[in-house]
Amino acid sequence: MGFYSVTEELPATIAQPELLALINQFNNDPTIHGILIQLPLPKHIDEATIIEAIDYRKDVDGFHPMNVGRLVLGLECLRPCTPAGVQELLIRSGNAPSGRHVVVVGAATLLASP
Repeated sequence: MGFYSVTEELPATIAQPELLALINQFNNDPTIHGILIQLPLPKHIDEATIIEAIDYRKDVDGFHPMNVGRLVLGLECLRPCTPAGVQELLIRSGNAPSGRHVVVVGAATLLASP
């Protein structure tokens, strides 16, 4: 596809300040357009702090409070990829979800999408 990708596999023992420094490095790197943090994080890392440290314009999961707020308000933002992908699959299969009623059991942040 011709896109640039970086994968950082970090030890579960990484200190939170080290992880924050790496996120800051990616936030400031103009060649990086999206950042994805694999969740869940080790117990000694504060998930909210890490998510909020990501530049909301590079938050490809859509978890940053700015993106969650924009999503809820119907404003342009990076939409969470899992529900967006499911919606796209339904639309392309001829089963558009518009006007349908759906029940999601065990909803989590990963599934949030209007």
